Amino acid sequence: MWRGAAAALLCLGAACLLGRGFDPRAWLVPPRGRLLSAAELGRYRGAPGEPGLYLAVLGRVFDVERGRRHYGPGGAYSSLAGRDATRAFATGDFTQAGLVDDVSGLSQGEMLAVQSWLVFYGQHYKPVGKLVGRFYDENGAPTEALRQAEAAIEEAQKLKAESEQRQQQFPPCNSEWSSAKGSRFWCSRQSGGVSRDWTGVPRKLYQPGSRGSRCVCVRTAGAPWGQPDSAEHSDRGDLDNPQLEEYEGCDPLAPQCVLKV
Repeated sequence: MWRGAAAALLCLGAACLLGRGFDPRAWLVPPRGRLLSAAELGRYRGAPGEPGLYLAVLGRVFDVERGRRHYGPGGAYSSLAGRDATRAFATGDFTQAGLVDDVSGLSQGEMLAVQSWLVFYGQHYKPVGKLVGRFYDENGAPTEALRQAEAAIEEAQKLKAESEQRQQQFPPCNSEWSSAKGSRFWCSRQSGGVSRDWTGVPRKLYQPGSRGSRCVCVRTAGAPWGQPDSAEHSDRGDLDNPQLEEYEGCDPLAPQCVLKV
């Protein structure tokens, strides 16, 4: 239940950011303000008599008083208050073992989730300082652990951008199979959920390191991907890409391919 709730809140936060627009490098801006020890931060859980309601992500401390119904005592995310539980933001593990700041071993997608939360808190809550410990030393300087985490986030962002670009170049085709009719692959201007101004033709795409292939739609006219239209080319789009293979027995220029049983 905790994992599902965390995923839902993460999606809500991400949707809000996308709707408002944000600087994808905003998470790199060093926080300002005071230095807090773990013991000091632990006093900011929002209980009566405590000085406030704080939480930390990747060593950056935020005042989340305006979100008291979520983070204050009795709130769904009260376990995040008064500590750095960066790992839980990425994994949705709200057990004591998961409410920690250790991000080692997280996947690229999980590191991107950490980055998304940093941007979210930076835009919606007041930053108040840094937590002395794993990510900042007693002088407030970044530690090696922080540098490694930031490098992992930047690498994940780079790979995500490359993947999205690849998706635009070779959007997935539509497909269906039945025991009576066999397999059918076809392209449209919306196939794969990628809107575009061309339809394309089905091809097998073999990617480095992958044993199999997947069906993608390929442009049949214009310059190859990444080449300017003004450059001299064969006006065959990406048909000559060496990672592609035609479906045997299908018209190579037809937007549909049927492989009978």
